[in-house]
Amino acid sequence: MGRITETVKVLLIINVIFFIGSITLGDKAIELFGLWFPKNENFEFWQIITHMFMHGDIGHIFFNMFALYMFGSLLEQSIGQKKFLFIYFSAGLGAVGFQILFTYLKFNPGYQAYLEAGFTPDQIVSFIQESMQAGQYKIYPGISQELTENMLRSFSTPMVGASGAIFGVLSAFALIFPNLPLYIMFIPIPIKAKYLIGGYFLLDLYAGITGQAILGPSNVAHWAHIGGAVIGFITMWYWKKNSFNQNRWH
Repeated sequence: MGRITETVKVLLIINVIFFIGSITLGDKAIELFGLWFPKNENFEFWQIITHMFMHGDIGHIFFNMFALYMFGSLLEQSIGQKKFLFIYFSAGLGAVGFQILFTYLKFNPGYQAYLEAGFTPDQIVSFIQESMQAGQYKIYPGISQELTENMLRSFSTPMVGASGAIFGVLSAFALIFPNLPLYIMFIPIPIKAKYLIGGYFLLDLYAGITGQAILGPSNVAHWAHIGGAVIGFITMWYWKKNSFNQNRWH
């Protein structure tokens, strides 16, 4: 979609550097720079930013960077560097907020069930850590397997990837260029940006609510995607609504 902008180029380079570095460091990289659940001992404040530059595998980084390359430069050319960066990072932070909120909603019922069963907070943390190290856990009377699994998974699964920021870019792009025809690989029929990006958002919303992914792997942080898209959309909608001259977004 035209010339790549310097900002997008720098973001691509930083993401690739982080990915190469994470391969070198192995699991330590995710431990240090992935975003962990706040109650997890691995959680650090800088992970709120660094997780946006971490990716789980080559497919993960490829599709995120491909989307950034395809849509980022045109968006930046339209709204300017400062606003583009604001959307990118605010959407990434919005993704953090949504994902942590819904992770808490998964974690807390199990946590409360163990408290009511007589466990102390420290004992619950020890139980989680021992269960994750052993790869199995004990089922206690009166506490369902589902509650326990949700608690364990929420506590021990880090979030990585630029997807939240990318979804913010995509939703802003769809708001500026709603009728721009886009093509999906292997499908020779153009689809307007508002339908393609909007449809992908709805699939993520469905997966977030039901826990059943229609597209992609099951370990996707769907609420992070939704959070990034919502922040990107609201921000772009506000700028358009309050601009007297849409050509002066720079």
